[in-house]
Amino acid sequence: QVQLVESGGGLVQAGGSLRLSCAASGRTVNRYIMGWFRQAPGKERDIVAAISWSGGNPYYADSVKGRFTISRDNDKNAVYLQMNSLKPEDTAVYYCAAAGTTGWGDAYWGQGTQVTVSS
Repeated sequence: QVQLVESGGGLVQAGGSLRLSCAASGRTVNRYIMGWFRQAPGKERDIVAAISWSGGNPYYADSVKGRFTISRDNDKNAVYLQMNSLKPEDTAVYYCAAAGTTGWGDAYWGQGTQVTVSS
């Protein structure tokens, strides 16, 4: 079992920055694909960014490319999401996930952290 705990969410003005952290425990996640998803009220949960176990070739949703950066520290069993130039449409609950070889459908999920961007 893997437990994931997100932190770093909050209220920020448009144009501001936040850094989300996700701490994993229970077992090492250094061989898992780690990802950040978000869900706004009334909308589906969508992937924001993902990173392989090696940290290479990260994936970003088009809506966050050039503004968000995903990174991981396998020694600390953690993954991060640096969010810059935030927009009101980035407002959502952000979730951390860890996926093994079977994909996101069987992933471990955190409880989420609220990010609110005011205009």
